[in-house]
Amino acid sequence: MKHIIVIFAILSCTGIALAQSVDQIKADSRRYLWGEGTGSTLSRATDEALHQLISQISVQVESSFTLLKEEAVKAGKTDFTEQARLIMKTYSSATLHGTERIVINNEPNAHVFLYIARADVTKVFEQRKRKIIDFTTEAEKYAASGQMADALKYYYWALSLLRSHPDANSMSWANPNGQQQLLLSYIPRRMNELFQSLQISIREVNDEPAYRMVVMNIAAANQPVANLEYSYWDGKDWSAPYAAKDGIGYLEFFGDNASNRTETQLRVEYTFDSETRFDRELDEVMKRVEPIPFAQAYVNVKLSKPTLASAETKIDLKSKPSGNSLTDIQLSPIPNPKPYEDKVDKVLASLKTRNLDGAKNLFTPEGFDVFSKLLAYGKSQVLQHDGYKTVKFGETVICRGPKMSFSFSNNTRRFVEDVVFYFDSHGKITTLSFGLSHAALKSITQNQNLSEAERLAIISFMEHYKTAYALKRLDFINSIFADDALIIVGNVVRMQPKADNPFKDNKIVKYNRYNKQQYLRNLEHSFRSNEFINIKFEDNTVTPSQVSANVYGIQIKQLYSSTNYGDQGYLFLLLNLSKVSEPLIHIRTWQPEKNPDGSIYGLEDF
Repeated sequence: MKHIIVIFAILSCTGIALAQSVDQIKADSRRYLWGEGTGSTLSRATDEALHQLISQISVQVESSFTLLKEEAVKAGKTDFTEQARLIMKTYSSATLHGTERIVINNEPNAHVFLYIARADVTKVFEQRKRKIIDFTTEAEKYAASGQMADALKYYYWALSLLRSHPDANSMSWANPNGQQQLLLSYIPRRMNELFQSLQISIREVNDEPAYRMVVMNIAAANQPVANLEYSYWDGKDWSAPYAAKDGIGYLEFFGDNASNRTETQLRVEYTFDSETRFDRELDEVMKRVEPIPFAQAYVNVKLSKPTLASAETKIDLKSKPSGNSLTDIQLSPIPNPKPYEDKVDKVLASLKTRNLDGAKNLFTPEGFDVFSKLLAYGKSQVLQHDGYKTVKFGETVICRGPKMSFSFSNNTRRFVEDVVFYFDSHGKITTLSFGLSHAALKSITQNQNLSEAERLAIISFMEHYKTAYALKRLDFINSIFADDALIIVGNVVRMQPKADNPFKDNKIVKYNRYNKQQYLRNLEHSFRSNEFINIKFEDNTVTPSQVSANVYGIQIKQLYSSTNYGDQGYLFLLLNLSKVSEPLIHIRTWQPEKNPDGSIYGLEDF
């Protein structure tokens, strides 16, 4: 009994000390800001306390949001205090660095107290500033490589985050020339320069009853754009988003008057609202700040058919790199490529007429199965191309050249893909793949650490890899993963707050480790639940192993989109090419962001 009384006394003293601590913080308003909440769970109580704390912080920093205040005045809004509070709510518990939590009561009658020193309030905004700078840096890099969609996206996202920062009017950034630039004026100027650099010309017009397809050359500063997303005016409304690739885009018009269309207007995509949901902080900001319209994003396009006279002004993609080009690899073409290219022509002709009977004998049974899966990948259209590149690799002949567009009934996305044909020693088509983008090809073909044979083998593997996910070829994916493969998938999760420091860096990446069977089961479920899957690769880095021959580490920036999910992150593959015809992945990792030092997983980590 004596022990129980002693324990009760100790607990009572602890409660008194805790209460005094909270009371002292409340009383010291010149030094601290605080919030208090109750609820049935600690999470509910913390949310309520956070709401109060954010309201206090917003009062302290309201006067610093000068840009938003100016915009509110122009828009005739008088209650700027509420706007400041809503902006402050975008700074979640994950970004409120320096905040401390005291649990007064545990569940089921949870009582939570949060506080932050006024001197630490400026730290709340440091992480967002880093993100703004990082996004601007990414945009610059993409603009330099002709990746217009990515450049515009990251510029606009940086601008949106900038407008939610108290230092929006004064935040600067050192541009690639080392000059300090005010971001508030620099970002819109760069975006308008990109819009104005666009050059669009018509390369092909195909008319059918109640249907017209217009194929466009799209360049910027006289170079084909690597990517661009846009919608266009169809006479009644704006179309669904379309994605151009390696200088080629297209338009579709339907109805009895489709062939009478003489002009239209393109609206270049730059907000990418549908992708912000993968970044909770960015998503919240985009919902809170008023969108910024860019008049330069609208481009008028004449739809007249190309003539010999206008051909001189048409962008000459033959003399410039494109996504289906192997010029950089410098492989000698086979002596007589015509028989192979004639067969590809027959396949394309059968696609246009939708009569596949005459083309089936050009394939092996396995090849025709892959071809059938490709035809099932949405509604396909054959686009004009600039000729073939046909090379021999071992006993295989590879023919690159055709471009196709794909659209989907239950989704608004359209894609343009290069299609690559593979022939066996008997001249039969054994398989097909979607080609890598020019940016991804270039990063491999210019790798001086690889021989020509290694470059082609890795390109072939990467193209088959991305195609297997698009065409849902679970059998192929099963064959390229070693039975003992290590597969790590990273997810951004929120950790339970720690008692000693509950609000510092609690946004982490949790890594799930799977064996091959678990990974394939999850993949099968994903294939069944999505009408389409599309993968794009950028920034490939291929490193030969210094320990094992024919083993390579491949680091890739991957953009994944599907019917009901999308993300972007960094992929690492440990690839064994001891048998080129039987590539094996021993390690696959994926992480949503680079490591703090800018690295991603690589050979040295395994």
